[in-house]
Amino acid sequence: MFNSKSLVLTLVALMLVTFSAGAFAATLNIQGSSTVLPIAQRAAEVYMENNPEVSISVRGGGSGNGIAALIDDATDIADASRFIKNKELNQAVDNGIQPVPHRVAMDGIAVILNENNSVSDLTLDEIKKIYTGQITNWKELGGPNKEIVVVSRDSSSGTFEVFGEIALEGARVAQTALMQSSNGTVASTVAETEGAIGYVGLGYLDNAGIKAIKVNGVNPTNATVASGEFPIARPLFMFTDGWPEGLTAKFINFVLSARGQEIAEQQGYVPLH
Repeated sequence: MFNSKSLVLTLVALMLVTFSAGAFAATLNIQGSSTVLPIAQRAAEVYMENNPEVSISVRGGGSGNGIAALIDDATDIADASRFIKNKELNQAVDNGIQPVPHRVAMDGIAVILNENNSVSDLTLDEIKKIYTGQITNWKELGGPNKEIVVVSRDSSSGTFEVFGEIALEGARVAQTALMQSSNGTVASTVAETEGAIGYVGLGYLDNAGIKAIKVNGVNPTNATVASGEFPIARPLFMFTDGWPEGLTAKFINFVLSARGQEIAEQQGYVPLH
């Protein structure tokens, strides 16, 4: 039978064990851009293989949602395919968060069609006219007599922001556009819909049923993005609260290392070195 002293000592021992377990549990949460998602997921898998004591959770949801989670102190790393907006930065500062950007790769935004479409090249001006509803049939562009089905990312997407700035020059997407929550759903919708047009990061071009087309006569490839020839390109980021420390710093450094950049390239993106 325990006396009071033994009971106290037992409880203290249990508390120390619990505290020690919690103290050494290395966890990292990553959330945001579906464009950066393949890099983050694969990098996390490799990092955990080499560091089995570490647990890394990776989720998509869009750049806006990732940055919002960082602002709310609900994630360690926010993946973003665009830079943070001034209003987001102000919200972060108000919450005591200091977002720091880490550029992790470059990416092109490829324009994709259903694989059965005969059109193979569009200009930026033609893409703008399609997405704003001024061109509505492929026959106007030398293609089949088929209605154009416009597929776009939703407004929480960094890809949506960058595509809107570069390809649409700030113009509004037609109200008839099918708004999708991720690169994957854009690719699958275009694959399943004859007459569809969409746009995705380079890492999603291996989806069946789609084809990437030239923009202004240039194919979307790692080489043309790196050289600056391909006109719809952007840097990809991971944001942290302040300069990263501990596991967060180790993971960011891994992504920026030669092995991490090799992973980015294997996922279809343009490495920084």
